[in-house]
Amino acid sequence: MKKAILLSLLLPALLVTACVSKEKKDNTISISGAFAIYPMVVKWAEEYQKLHPEVRFNISGGGAGKGLADALAGVVDLGMFSREITPVELEQGTWYVGLVIDAVVPDINIDNPYVDIIKQRGLTRDEFRAIYIDGTITNWGQLLGVENGEPIALYTRSDACGAAETWAKYLGGKQEDLLGIGIFGDPGLAETIAKDQLGFGFNNTIYVYDINTGGKRPGLEVVPIDINENGQIDPEEDFYGSFESVLDAIANGVYPSPPSRELYLVAKGKPQKKVVIDFLKWALTEGQQYVPETGYVPITQNAVDNYLKKLEE
Repeated sequence: MKKAILLSLLLPALLVTACVSKEKKDNTISISGAFAIYPMVVKWAEEYQKLHPEVRFNISGGGAGKGLADALAGVVDLGMFSREITPVELEQGTWYVGLVIDAVVPDINIDNPYVDIIKQRGLTRDEFRAIYIDGTITNWGQLLGVENGEPIALYTRSDACGAAETWAKYLGGKQEDLLGIGIFGDPGLAETIAKDQLGFGFNNTIYVYDINTGGKRPGLEVVPIDINENGQIDPEEDFYGSFESVLDAIANGVYPSPPSRELYLVAKGKPQKKVVIDFLKWALTEGQQYVPETGYVPITQNAVDNYLKKLEE
């Protein structure tokens, strides 16, 4: 009799706890993946929670490869993804919406002994390829035509990521073709180059430039791309002085694509949780106001309209 009474008293409490737990899960959005879009997603989460304090976010980095794998496995609601989605990935059920645009830029240490020459002449796509894929240029003197040149300390990404895949695509290859010492993550690669006087690598713009100051992060300098391949950086190619001017070059199509590209949130099929759909709709509409101040280029209105249609299908 006492057991029956005790169970009758506990059952409502257990049911309430279960309901609260389910509501909490239904109002939680889990996101993992690309470092490239991570700061943007964090900013959106902060602003969205001001409007919807009942919504919780679990956000973690790890690279685009992790974001896609987690999304397809159902480990997270959304994966952050920073490269073009392949036909095979679409066949696997990858669903996506594009949200912002950024770019990968090649960078070196600010104290590189050849920094002035590099900024004046830039490097052509073929020279970048010779360094990163062909391996036919391994020395700064060999590249710049100076005697007793120091070796190039070449770095790449060790994690499966959109930045490396996008940079490799610009050079006519894939991430696995890139030479260099592998470093995990965008922040890690930027930090490594900033500490190595002869370091040479590539990063997403948000990790090369400081959104607060508008200048380059300490220890880093951008390697200009000699787009017209005339052996010098012309005024129209010289847009690396500030974050704003780089973003303008990306937005206006002056900076090549790749290595500029659209950034995505992906899922295994269209998300079924209402809270996820509502958040994505907000990010594509009201949330776009936060894109420039966070260090990204907004997608076009036509693209916004197309992605909103996907969310309504």
